[in-house]
Amino acid sequence: MGYPTKIQLIKRAKSEQWYVNFPSALAQAIEFERGEVVEWLIDNYQRLVLMRSDESVSSMKKKLQKKPKA
Repeated sequence: MGYPTKIQLIKRAKSEQWYVNFPSALAQAIEFERGEVVEWLIDNYQRLVLMRSDESVSSMKKKLQKKPKA
């Protein structure tokens, strides 16, 4: 299932900023952390790839290993 999202543009006198907001359900499924830094890569004109840092991924793996088994 996809999550349609609008791209926002804020134009200022000397600059402009583009914003993409993640739907809450998507951010929770990806398990984003507040303040986490990610990197965007351009795959082609229709696809952007969001990359997490190695530190973010390794900390997620540590959390999964610490969860008690049911």
